[in-house]
Amino acid sequence: MGIRGPDRPPALPAAHDGRCPTPPKPGAGTLWRGLRVGLLGGSFNPAHAGHRHMSEMALRALNLDQVWWLVSPQNPLKPLDGMGKLADRLAGARAVANHPRIVVSDIETRLRTRYTVDTLTALKGRFPATKFVWLMGADNLVQVPRWRDWTRIFDSVPVAIFPRHPYSTFALGGKASRRFAIARVDTRQAGGLADLKPPAWIFLDVPLHPASATAIRQGLGATGP
Repeated sequence: MGIRGPDRPPALPAAHDGRCPTPPKPGAGTLWRGLRVGLLGGSFNPAHAGHRHMSEMALRALNLDQVWWLVSPQNPLKPLDGMGKLADRLAGARAVANHPRIVVSDIETRLRTRYTVDTLTALKGRFPATKFVWLMGADNLVQVPRWRDWTRIFDSVPVAIFPRHPYSTFALGGKASRRFAIARVDTRQAGGLADLKPPAWIFLDVPLHPASATAIRQGLGATGP
């Protein structure tokens, strides 16, 4: 893989019970005090092996304690048509994750946030002693300038970008990459990304995974992008 953070035992919340990580609750921030947590947001419509692959790479390369899958009640950039019920998407995500350090959460619903920038603001307020890193694929780096107050996302938490064919080349030359070019971190610093003051972002040179939620839905005969 070429990137690995320094080895250290994970410091998991006291409520952690092995194969079933405790989902974060807005009022329980002390359980995650001092932990390094990757945030992977999305519709998970449906969750698939690519999501787990990215999470496992993030845990290893970024020296994280956990990755939280933030299953969105509704992505503002995606239509309602073809969107599975939240309960079904959460259940599917839990079945796919099946990992003691990947936590599937509906915390955006609990926080009543719809946009990433608002979710990050709320999470930082509720979990002030947790070190968050936002995780996203190169396809989202291309479109992130369409997100509400997108520059505040980079100013809020460190960001890790994962390659995704065929978007990687376009992403590294796109608007977001140019805007925050000076904040790009060398891959040798990947293991300490969570400790860096934002803006700080990294493009990780990790193996690709071919899974796509769009292709899976099309294979099932579902509609939507």
